[in-house]
Amino acid sequence: MSFSTTTFVTFLSGETFTSTLPQWLSFIFLSPCPQRVLLSALNVLLLLTLFVISIIKLCSKFKSKSSVGNTNELNHIRNNDTSFVRTSCWFKLTLTATVVLIILYIVACVIVFTSSSSTKVAWNQIDGLFWLVQVITQAVIAVLVIHEKKFGAVTHPFWLRIYWIAYFIIISLFTASGIMRLVSLDEAENKDLFIFKVDDIVSFISLPVSLFLLIFAVKGTTGISIVSSEVTEPLISEEIKLYGDNLSTSEVTAFASASFVSKAFWIWINPLLSKGYKSPLKIDEVPTLSPEHRAERMSLLFESKWPKSNERSEHPVRLTLLRCFWKDLAVTAILAIIRLCVMFVGPVLIQSFVDVTSGKGSSIYEGYFLVLILFVSKFIEVLTTHHFNFSAQKLGMLIRCTLLTSLYKKGLRLSCSGRQDHGVGTIVNYMAVDTQQLSDMMLQLHAVWMMPVQLGIGLFLLYNSLGASAVTALVGLIGILIFVVIGTKRNNTFQFIVMKNRDKRMKAMNEMLNYMRVIKFQAWEEHFNANIMRHREAEFASLTKFMFSICGNMIIMWSTPLVISTVTFGTAILLGVKLNAATVFTTTTVFKILQEPIRAFPQSMISLSQAMVSLGRLDRYMLSKELSNDSVESEEGYFDQTAVEVKDGTFSWDDDSLQRDLKNINLVINKGELAAIVGTVGSGKSSLLASILGEMRKISGKVRVFGSTAYVAQTSWIQNGTIEENILFGLPMDRDKYNEVVRVCCLEKDFEMMEYGDQTEIGERGINLSGGQKQRIQLARAVYQDCDIYLLDDVFSAVDAHTGSEIFKECVRGALKGKTVVLVTHQVDFLHNVDLILVMKDGLIVQSGKYNDILESGVDFKALVSAHDTSMELVEQSAVVPGENSIKPTKSLVAAPNHNETNGESNSIEQPKSAKGSSKLIKEEEKETGKVSLRMYKLYCTEAFGWWGITGVIVLSLLWQASMMASDYWLAYETSEKRAQVFNPSMFISIYAIIAAIGIIIVVARSYSFTTIGLKTAQIFFTQILHSILHAPMSFFDTTPSGRILSRASTDQTNVDILLPLFLGIIIAVYISLLGVLFVTCQNSWPTAFLLIPLVWLNLWYRGYFLSSSRELTRMDSITKAPVIHHFSESISGVMTIRAFRKQKIFCQENIKRVNANLRMDFHNYSSNEWLGLRLELLGSLVFCISTMFMIVLPSSIIKPENVGLSLSYGLSLNAVLFWAVYMSCFIENKMVSVERIKQFTNIPSEPSWNLKDRLPPPNWPSQGNVDIKDLQVRYRPNTPLVLKGITVSISGGEKIGVVGRTGSGKSTLIQVLFRLVEPSGGKIIIDGIDITVLGLHDLRSRFGIIPQEPILFEGTVRSNIDPTGQYTDDEIWKSLDRCQLKEVVASKPEKLDSLVLDNGENWSVGQRQLLCLGRVMLKRSRLLFLDEATASVDSQTDGVIQRIIREDFAACTIISIAHRIPTVMDCDRVLVVDAGIAKEFDKPSILIQRPSLFGALVQEYANRSTGL
Repeated sequence: MSFSTTTFVTFLSGETFTSTLPQWLSFIFLSPCPQRVLLSALNVLLLLTLFVISIIKLCSKFKSKSSVGNTNELNHIRNNDTSFVRTSCWFKLTLTATVVLIILYIVACVIVFTSSSSTKVAWNQIDGLFWLVQVITQAVIAVLVIHEKKFGAVTHPFWLRIYWIAYFIIISLFTASGIMRLVSLDEAENKDLFIFKVDDIVSFISLPVSLFLLIFAVKGTTGISIVSSEVTEPLISEEIKLYGDNLSTSEVTAFASASFVSKAFWIWINPLLSKGYKSPLKIDEVPTLSPEHRAERMSLLFESKWPKSNERSEHPVRLTLLRCFWKDLAVTAILAIIRLCVMFVGPVLIQSFVDVTSGKGSSIYEGYFLVLILFVSKFIEVLTTHHFNFSAQKLGMLIRCTLLTSLYKKGLRLSCSGRQDHGVGTIVNYMAVDTQQLSDMMLQLHAVWMMPVQLGIGLFLLYNSLGASAVTALVGLIGILIFVVIGTKRNNTFQFIVMKNRDKRMKAMNEMLNYMRVIKFQAWEEHFNANIMRHREAEFASLTKFMFSICGNMIIMWSTPLVISTVTFGTAILLGVKLNAATVFTTTTVFKILQEPIRAFPQSMISLSQAMVSLGRLDRYMLSKELSNDSVESEEGYFDQTAVEVKDGTFSWDDDSLQRDLKNINLVINKGELAAIVGTVGSGKSSLLASILGEMRKISGKVRVFGSTAYVAQTSWIQNGTIEENILFGLPMDRDKYNEVVRVCCLEKDFEMMEYGDQTEIGERGINLSGGQKQRIQLARAVYQDCDIYLLDDVFSAVDAHTGSEIFKECVRGALKGKTVVLVTHQVDFLHNVDLILVMKDGLIVQSGKYNDILESGVDFKALVSAHDTSMELVEQSAVVPGENSIKPTKSLVAAPNHNETNGESNSIEQPKSAKGSSKLIKEEEKETGKVSLRMYKLYCTEAFGWWGITGVIVLSLLWQASMMASDYWLAYETSEKRAQVFNPSMFISIYAIIAAIGIIIVVARSYSFTTIGLKTAQIFFTQILHSILHAPMSFFDTTPSGRILSRASTDQTNVDILLPLFLGIIIAVYISLLGVLFVTCQNSWPTAFLLIPLVWLNLWYRGYFLSSSRELTRMDSITKAPVIHHFSESISGVMTIRAFRKQKIFCQENIKRVNANLRMDFHNYSSNEWLGLRLELLGSLVFCISTMFMIVLPSSIIKPENVGLSLSYGLSLNAVLFWAVYMSCFIENKMVSVERIKQFTNIPSEPSWNLKDRLPPPNWPSQGNVDIKDLQVRYRPNTPLVLKGITVSISGGEKIGVVGRTGSGKSTLIQVLFRLVEPSGGKIIIDGIDITVLGLHDLRSRFGIIPQEPILFEGTVRSNIDPTGQYTDDEIWKSLDRCQLKEVVASKPEKLDSLVLDNGENWSVGQRQLLCLGRVMLKRSRLLFLDEATASVDSQTDGVIQRIIREDFAACTIISIAHRIPTVMDCDRVLVVDAGIAKEFDKPSILIQRPSLFGALVQEYANRSTGL
């Protein structure tokens, strides 16, 4: 078939009218021109129809507005506002088909307009217009299809269906004629028909698409369905019921209901940005996520896609994520492809522009067409770039959200050994680090496959311009790619080492903050400081390598275009390729475009490998052993008399090992019975409770529990919140029941003492409560839950004798009467009154029965009782002496509690009375608002080397930009037409190479100098904050959660370590590059200069408008992230309690609530970034296109063709450079917040000096141990009531003093004042003639010994725990272990002194921890020893041993001992009774017992409680 345009002309002249009809028909339907006329007519008809319909609709709209009574025309489509639209795959396919056609026609349009066939210029332009009409028509149809969704149209309009049928027929004709041409054309004709080739390719591709559209036209349905609110209402109410009212606290994001156009240009976020611009945004002003993005939905989606048990997937997390998000991944990939297609339009057009300006244009309109194509391609590029970024970030956010909730749920199901395998710290790491890594990887994922494609397109363009010399460019690019890959690999090795060292440092800091009280008591700050600084030095060394390695990579990236251009042009000259302006600047532009993928590729490969590692870690965690639900047969309701039954039970804490922690357990506890479990330290008492709860692995046997369980752990677990929230534990408030619970748990007096009562906020881990208060709040929580079976693990250890008896009478025997209670205890006195006693030894129940029955039948119980009796003998003798009269005053003393008492127990709850009266102990985190002050920038830039450093960097950056521009101007000058005659290749390439070399030297100097400044500044900041924290007084740690300090030491310090040095250097370079681009663009099209002022103004305005919201969103993101992680680690720590009460659901909901609160900040932050980027890049593109237009309009005498090439090569990057300049400055400002936050904590008010050179005490002080306290007054903070109200006591050296008193009477405060953890408000303390307030704190504290209330061990070894500062020999350590009864235990372990101690001594029983703390003091050999309830957690037998050791080993020392157990103070020389902060009595125990006294009352109670209970 050889129809061509000439045939068409002949036909019109009338010659073929005589031909036959078939020929005539084949001409009409199978020739290019008539086909084009047919399709264009169809398109114009469609557009006209649409136009008419739109006009009619508009008129009817105005009419309906004027007449109120009129009903909406669209009512037949969707008459229910509360209903919502669902779309099926039909709708998505229709839209996809239309979008494919748009892209196809755009490509055809660009090819036709840019083809340089001079013979058919007019035809080219007509053909180009034809394709442009196609693009417009398909774009209009796409908008129409989207509108169908908005209005919920169920069927396509009739005229659109007719159009699609006709369209299919015409495209079939196009394809048929294409096939015929392809078959019949010979070589000669082939050369002329380039346009028809394009034609054919397009028709071949569009045929299957038009077939799809034909099917849609015949089918008629849109794939849209409307779901009425009646169907969805129950779902929504269910969701609200499930997730509380956190859905309704702030309105749903506008994104959820935004139209297509609004989403395309981020118009929906305008109201939020406008609000943020007027006043700083507050947390509740940020809308919640749209329902499809919320954590609750993502969590259910993840669970539904998790591989079934028969699928046996090795990588379940990866598989599940792919199943959940493959569609989102596909969308981002499509956006990436579109962006890739339009990216290279600019470089392709440079040749045409140079031709037009040098007068070689084919038509007067060609220039305008070129500018139009340039603008359209830039517009599409900008739009797809930002939608790609947004979609990738949103996908990352959804992945993080899905994982956070799923990891949390898993954490609540982990078995004990599963928890130990991972550790709380590691599990928190999975949540904080690994999920973030997967989230961040989404942006870089597509760079992996896009880089080779981009490289291929780039090389094709180079080959077109330079021929064979493109091979050199290829070799050069591959060389640089290899270098960057190696460099990036090296970076990652260094980064891994940095992270490892940072983890170690953070672990050390975390431990220091957790145990700050002990560290201050023992004066170990310098040791911990040295330890943290050692970790920091290692981190800093690897950080320096890492930063310098990154510098190396960046230097290569900055110099790539220069180096490769030099080599390529050199080769081109050698091969004799003619270099002109168009060729040269096309080449440099392509190199600039290829710079980005080469830079991104290695990093994306590494991100991918890191993500794979993270996925592996998450797989291991998600596949960890869970508690088996069938280890305990739990049966609700009342079947028979049995409450708890264990038959032949063997249990292990470890899931895999053969070790058996409990063996042959047989027990039956009946309903309503009180059973007690006793035994020596480490005999398996707590394990027995755990086995009943199902927390241990059941190896064999049967456990049955009839009814619901409540559990009170030995180590109290208290949540951060008010006391009331802790007691209610998720149940609604029943005031009468609540008050009764508070009464029976003896908390009424504590609440009276606290300024805000039960509304007092508890710090992290109950930091501001005494041990006794924590234990009683835990007990109250259990009692309020009203369960059937109560498992109480040593609840009396932390309370004094009187409170213990009260609780036993009122709570265990009162409120819990009729309930089944299993009690682990060391208090032998209570055992007369229990129904069943179980005696444990080495994981076996060796005796069980009533008190009297088992007393005779075996040795183990007898040993416990006799140890207790020995200590009681003295008490009872004393108690008997005074006769009956002493009891009477006792009762009155007990019955009349002092209501004005203040709480003096450890770190009391005294709050400063604020104007508003807030119950918050934990201060709200300071959140700066508004701009980061310029002072912060000055501080950061000048901290290391003053003003000289930063000035040097700026000068180097200016020189570098000058060298870059010099090389381009040299290119333009040498390739101009008038130089063509005198062109000297060797001089051209030599000078170009010299300029390149100078540029590289400058960029090396600039990069390394700025990195050095940044690193030095980071180290200075870290030293400052660590010094400040270590010198802070104890009150600072009581009111500041450790998370707040840690976030500064981790996130903020990382920003200062890595991000600020990197990006501040880059931003200086980007701003200077921007000046260069604007200079070149304006120089060659001078009218553009007039656009600069509005451009700069708009950019600055946009920056300010965006930053005011972005800054607050970033700050709120940090603030909402911490509670997610804090709640996670808190839940993992208390998982046994949560599971015992079956509160997993409530905790999961709280986790979801916190995740949603954090993600909405992320989502709106991403959206605002893209909102800014789109607007700035469109502005830049517009200015660039206008300046290009000026180049075409201005006469060629003014515009030199070579300068057009130069301007275009610079101008093509204007939009990106403009955006990056503004965006990076915003990014830096957000990161500068870290400097601000670190600086906040470098100015904490300090406690007094550690060492005072001029006031050193004598080396052997205190030599006697005399203590004189004169009128001592103490308050915790200014304006709070006195806690100690004028105590005067004199203690002689070598005396043993017992301090007793009710809980909260001020006993622990007394010890804190002696160590000056709290400074006295009045009075004096004189020890061996020296007033302690004049000494340095370390000189004072290091001379005293103390065994604190809570035995604290640090992660490490037995050696590092007993002698942290490394002062003693192994022999001395073994001796002290021998004295404190631990030698056998330690010697039996394979590593001996290097045996492992887990964090907080988790792998040692509480009693063993207490003994280790005793060992510490024995090494110290101090003349003054303080015991703060040192034996609260051990049984009477061990207590007796400890007391004996203390008596023997510390015979010559002054001992001040706070005690709950009366026997421990009975053998003291004197007893001090403290009541409500006043020293009520101070005398020998025997004398105090003789007369009516508070002490007598306490002793009487203790002696009577066994019988009186």
